Amino acid sequence: MAQRIALPASLAAIAAIAYFLAMNAGLPFAAHVALKGACVTILAIAAAIAARRTDGWLLAGVMALGALGDMLLEYDMMVGAGAFALGHVTAIWLYLRNRRAGPMPVSQRGAALALLLSAPFLYLIAGPAANAGIALYSALLAAMAAAAWTSRFSRYRTGIGAILFLASDAFIFARIGGRMDPHEAALFIWPLYTAGQILIFVGVRQRLGTEGR
Repeated sequence: MAQRIALPASLAAIAAIAYFLAMNAGLPFAAHVALKGACVTILAIAAAIAARRTDGWLLAGVMALGALGDMLLEYDMMVGAGAFALGHVTAIWLYLRNRRAGPMPVSQRGAALALLLSAPFLYLIAGPAANAGIALYSALLAAMAAAAWTSRFSRYRTGIGAILFLASDAFIFARIGGRMDPHEAALFIWPLYTAGQILIFVGVRQRLGTEGR
């Protein structure tokens, strides 16, 4: 099982690094889009191959919507963001189906609450660009991260992965709000995002795999 998780995760990491190194290399547009989508597409395919029950298919859906969002952003930002929003809804569904059993320590409840309350912060750093769409997206993103943290999937993988995803989008909002130089923001956005997606995939797959799900 470890190899079935490590191999796609490694291939996704290689694809992510390749895109990061080539994203300003002037590739033909189609090649640029395909390379950008490769990282999370690999994870989506691996999740779909391994899926046996609802949770496995939800993971595949989360990854597929992420890959779709990556590519659609190159055509239209709002359409791409819509794909990611649907991915967050699917992820919330997955995590709420797999809530952590038993009482949760106060510190962990506090961490989940802090993640949930990050939505207004995300909205504010978007500055003049903030609108109803960003408010809704921020709420879904924050809810996704909080749900991941309180799920039974590993906090050191899925939980941290969701936080990295949130941090990546925070840099996007800072960029579109004029609070950060676009070139500097780009150094953080893609590495944080892809590391987050890989960790989410690994954490969920490891837990489901141990249960034969």
